[in-house]
Amino acid sequence: MHLAPTAARSRVLHVTQPVDGGVARVVTDLTRAQLAAGLRVTVACPDGGPLAVGLRALGADVRHWPATRSPGPALAAEVRRLARVIEDVRPALVHAHSAKAGLAARLAVRGRVPTVFQPHAWSFEAVGGAAARLALGWERLGARWAARTVCVSEAERLRGE
Repeated sequence: MHLAPTAARSRVLHVTQPVDGGVARVVTDLTRAQLAAGLRVTVACPDGGPLAVGLRALGADVRHWPATRSPGPALAAEVRRLARVIEDVRPALVHAHSAKAGLAARLAVRGRVPTVFQPHAWSFEAVGGAAARLALGWERLGARWAARTVCVSEAERLRGE
């Protein structure tokens, strides 16, 4: 994926799944502030809910990204669809919100575009046993494809370390 620097200079792509609760509030607040600062903001998320409607009302470009909340058999197709969005948008920065969006975005980008990952809660804490070990392993591997990881609290940062 080659991105021309002039085309991508001021474009931010937020990727989110889920589309409700605190994650939606953070995405909305960041979108509002970035639009006010003159950035071009695109958000990739499942469509049809209040988040997409609200972001469009703010003036953001919202791209439908059909994704389930949990990883599963559909993940490969979700990553391919997100890669097409990224190729079309050509962002200067990708900001992935939540474990699921972080998984898909980091796999789609793999370090080719600066990526911020904001877990909003660690995936390895939401499950137990083998699933927790797998999630922890992924987070250790996926960290190399994030230019920055932004935690919502000191406790989340410490747990992530």
